[in-house]
Amino acid sequence: MEDRRAVPGSGSRPAVGLADLAQLVRAPAALSVPGDVLAGAAAAGHPLGARTFGVMGSSVCLYWAGMALNDYADAAVDAVERPERPVPSGRVPRRTALAVAGALTAGGLALAAASGGRRSLLGALPLAGAVWAYDLKLKSTPAGPAAMASARALDVLAGALAAGRGPDRTTGTGTALLRGAVPAALVGAHTYTLTALSRHEISGAPARLPAATLAASTATALAAALPAVRTAVAWRAGRLAERDGATGAARSGTSAGISRPAATVTIPRPAAASGTRRPATTASVSPSTAARAVVVAAGALAYLGSYGAAQARAVRKPSGENVRRAVGAGILGLMPLQAALTARSGATVAAAALGVVHPLARRLARRISPT
Repeated sequence: MEDRRAVPGSGSRPAVGLADLAQLVRAPAALSVPGDVLAGAAAAGHPLGARTFGVMGSSVCLYWAGMALNDYADAAVDAVERPERPVPSGRVPRRTALAVAGALTAGGLALAAASGGRRSLLGALPLAGAVWAYDLKLKSTPAGPAAMASARALDVLAGALAAGRGPDRTTGTGTALLRGAVPAALVGAHTYTLTALSRHEISGAPARLPAATLAASTATALAAALPAVRTAVAWRAGRLAERDGATGAARSGTSAGISRPAATVTIPRPAAASGTRRPATTASVSPSTAARAVVVAAGALAYLGSYGAAQARAVRKPSGENVRRAVGAGILGLMPLQAALTARSGATVAAAALGVVHPLARRLARRISPT
C-alpha cells in the first residue's frame, strides 16, 4: 500500500491564499450541487423555501469538504500524477487540507440542522458519512463508483426531506423519500458513469468503457425526458383526432345530403383559479404543461450535448486527455440533467434558472478545473 504521508514541500511554506483554497475545493464545481437539492425538493412538492436554501448551502459545504479530503488522501498519488495540484505542489499543506475538510463538514452539518432541524440533519449525516468513506476508504476499490453515486443520490434525497413537509407540514419522511426516489436514481446513475470514467483520467481507458457510459447516459437522458415525450405524444394524438374529426364531419355533411355531428377527441384544460372548469378545447395542451415539456426536453438535450458529446470523443480516441475532458463535462453536465428533473416535477422557472447557470459554470471551469 502506498504511503500517502510522503509528500514534497515539507519545509516552511507561505500562508495559504484564497486562490489556492479555491483550487483545493474545486470551487466552480460546487455550482452542480444546489440542483441536486432542488430536484429532490421539487419532487417532494415544495421546491423553494428557506429550508431548501439552507440545505443547498449545507450540501455545498459537504461537497467542498469532499474535494479537500480527496487531495489529503491522494497526496502521494497526486505528487506523481498531478503535481500541479495545491497539496503536492506545496501551496497547501496536507494537514491544512484535512483541517479544511473537517471544518467544512462541521459547517455543513450545522447549517443543515439550523435550516431544517432533525429532519434536514437526517439527510446531511449519511451524506457526510458517504463523502468521508469514499475518500478515505472506498475510492480505489470496486465499490468506489457505487459509493460516489450513493452520495449524489443522498444529496437529492436531502432536498426531498428538507422540502417534504412544506407549509402544510403534511408530507411525512417516507413519502418525501419516495417522491425523491426517481430523481435520486437518475442523478446516481449519472454519477456512477462519471466516477467510472474518472479512474482513467491519466492513463486513458479501453474504448468499451466510454461506449458503455455513453449508452448509460443516453438512457438516463431519455428517462428524464419521458414526461416531455408523453406530452408530445398526447398533443400529436389530439391533433390527429381533430383532423380525423374534421374529415368525418366533411364526409357526413355531403353523404346523401344528411349532416351528422363529427366525432372529436378533446383534451380538457386545467380548472381556472376560481375552481370552475374551463371549456374543453380540441387537441389542446395547457401553456404550463407545454412550457414544462420544453424545459424538460431542453435540459435532456443539453445534457447529452455536453456530457454525451464528450464521451463520444472518448469513444473515438480514449486517451487520458479525452477521458479527462469527458469527466469535466460530466461534472458540469449534471446541471441540465437536474434542470430536466426539476421541470418534470413542475418547478419550471427554477429549472430554467439552472439552465442559465450552466454556461456560467462552464466559463468558470476554464479558470479553475472541476476535476
